[in-house]
Amino acid sequence: MTVQIGTIEAIFQYPVKSMAGVPRMSARLGWNGLEGDRRLALQRLQDSSGMPWLTAGKLPDLLRYTPRTGEGEELPTHVRTPEGQDLPIFGEELTVDIVRRYRAAVRMAHLRNGIFDEASISVITTDTVEEIGRLAGRELEPLQFRPNLVVRLREAATFAEDKWVGGRLSFGEGNDAPEIAVTLRDIRCGMVNLDPYSAQPHPEVMKAIVRANDNHAGIYAAVTRLGQIAVGQPVFHRA
Repeated sequence: MTVQIGTIEAIFQYPVKSMAGVPRMSARLGWNGLEGDRRLALQRLQDSSGMPWLTAGKLPDLLRYTPRTGEGEELPTHVRTPEGQDLPIFGEELTVDIVRRYRAAVRMAHLRNGIFDEASISVITTDTVEEIGRLAGRELEPLQFRPNLVVRLREAATFAEDKWVGGRLSFGEGNDAPEIAVTLRDIRCGMVNLDPYSAQPHPEVMKAIVRANDNHAGIYAAVTRLGQIAVGQPVFHRA
């Protein structure tokens, strides 16, 4: 049975892995997640591991760099630095600025299908964000959890996302509405402690998640039907 559980409250795209999230009023849901999401990443040139990408876990200040997209373009053309400079995304100045902070060589890489930790789509509800904030003693914003989609439920329920695993979420009306299959709960790492604007650490956030829900908050999903999604669209769940 398909049931409406809420509406899309917010959509976030992360054009450069671990840099600031960009809010969108609408986005195209493709086979590799939101079009333009995490298609760029900083590669650590002296790292020979299978995951050589520079993340905010290694350089928290990355969260203070904001990708800037030109009119009608999915990929950013520039990045605004913490000091307010707009630098070309593939320019030497941006690389030098980041190397100065990280103290090791990096380069910007373009990955056609994106680079994701577990799955191409992540979702969290406003109720879950608010409950974690209450337990942590801080007012939190969804960006702290770096979701693609934020859902506002019709009936308040904390950590309701856990019950969606194995089911499907669709967005909008009709049999051809964009759809995702919920694959697993989102187990959290230390990045959730970082304030999305200042990059300052607040370890009480992850501690609250551990105590409240065994260190899980939100879900991951894979795209099963393509289409356009938008803020305000109804969200349906099918077990």
